[in-house]
Amino acid sequence: FKIHLTCSHCMFLIFFWSPALFSCHMKDFIKAVQQVEDENPELEAVEVLRMLRRTAHLNDAFVQHFLPDAGSSGPELDADLSGYLQRAVQHRVLEGAREEGVVLAPDGMTVAVGPLLLGIEAGFLSTIPGRVPGLYQLTLAGNLGVSIRRRSENGEPLGTDGCWDNLTAPHVFTLSDTASTLTAAQVHGGMDGVILGKEVSAKAGESVKLSSLLTDYYLHQLDARGMDGAPRLISRRRRELFKVLVAPPVLIRQVAKSMELREKLEGRVKMEVRQKRRLMAAVKETMKEFVHVFMECPPIIARCTWGAAPYIGTPTLLSLPLTYLFIHHTASPSQPCLTFEQCSADMRSMQRFHQEERGWDDIGYSFVAGSDGNVYEGRGWKWQGAHTGGYNSKGYGVSFIGDYTSTLPSQHAMALVRDQLASCAVAGGRLVSSYILKGHRQMVSTSCPGNTFYKEITTWGHYQVRAVNHKQNLL
Repeated sequence: FKIHLTCSHCMFLIFFWSPALFSCHMKDFIKAVQQVEDENPELEAVEVLRMLRRTAHLNDAFVQHFLPDAGSSGPELDADLSGYLQRAVQHRVLEGAREEGVVLAPDGMTVAVGPLLLGIEAGFLSTIPGRVPGLYQLTLAGNLGVSIRRRSENGEPLGTDGCWDNLTAPHVFTLSDTASTLTAAQVHGGMDGVILGKEVSAKAGESVKLSSLLTDYYLHQLDARGMDGAPRLISRRRRELFKVLVAPPVLIRQVAKSMELREKLEGRVKMEVRQKRRLMAAVKETMKEFVHVFMECPPIIARCTWGAAPYIGTPTLLSLPLTYLFIHHTASPSQPCLTFEQCSADMRSMQRFHQEERGWDDIGYSFVAGSDGNVYEGRGWKWQGAHTGGYNSKGYGVSFIGDYTSTLPSQHAMALVRDQLASCAVAGGRLVSSYILKGHRQMVSTSCPGNTFYKEITTWGHYQVRAVNHKQNLL
């Protein structure tokens, strides 16, 4: 135990630290790693990683093909600390679709810790800067291969996501759909493992603590410039960093190699040519879906993740693909949100206003862009919104948190919607390829999306000048 001082209601209290107090939040996992480092100051980062792998039993034949045996002996950890680390690192899906071995990152995404740590360890063991043997197999390709084989047998979904019981002190994560062999958290952890594995390999020879590496990547706080002023290596840039490092054809080859390796390690009979062709077709089809969801589309925070209240009544299903993309600003909240916590609070505030004051069934917008690097799900892709009078069934309404009468959203936030969300919608068959982009003021009598922002969107592709007769002002 350690004694810490904290301030609560202006009184200093002394309490005893215990891992039992830790939640499944990345900041708490990093604190646990710091505890291991403090108690074992002689250990290098790669030895700390091996200790964590041993604690979580991440030491099967597939892992040992690329990494040294984690062994069964080493420095002893406090029982409570060891138990916490095992639950945080060892991935499994329990009855009731409860997923363990995952933590909530400050960027709003849920991350599987195991593939993250395997990628970092592989990076530290690299002998040639930038070249990391086994990196893709340990982080993503191995799990993708297992998922593809299962999908070919039972048609399971790819990348199932879920909901936390609490956003401030998360403890239980429950998958919201049929459990998949490869969950969204495993994808995020695998992507982070690739990114940080490559990073430590490129800086071979530099001494770095694991907790410091994780802190810099996950806990960076944005300033008033938002993502426009953010450093390169932070988790909020996960998708853009991963796209730079990993080309889809490379990942497809690594998945195929991983599947062949598992067959060999498990002593399976070598596949016939016809069987192998069918499996490779399944690999390519799954990878097409993977690239669309996790590389082409922006990070979208699901309703349950930002704490949405239930929809009132019965939602109306949209008839896809739609023709229009309508751009809004929220006006109130008037300030850009820079953290997942603040953006989520803004989403809940707007939903309450729309439901309680406006009398609508739900938050009106289809999607909302924050300045924290995320897009937030409102009514989403499938359900009709209440954003643009007379046109709610014909287009998606996307709003930017803030008042943009005299200023612009961050360049990063605008690119998320203009370049990524729109192309994601087209590629997913939700918007026609020749979709029309308009500002809210062109459809109803309103100043939305603000004078300065409206002038900006007139320069965007797909913008159409012609307005309609104003009938009503919804926002």
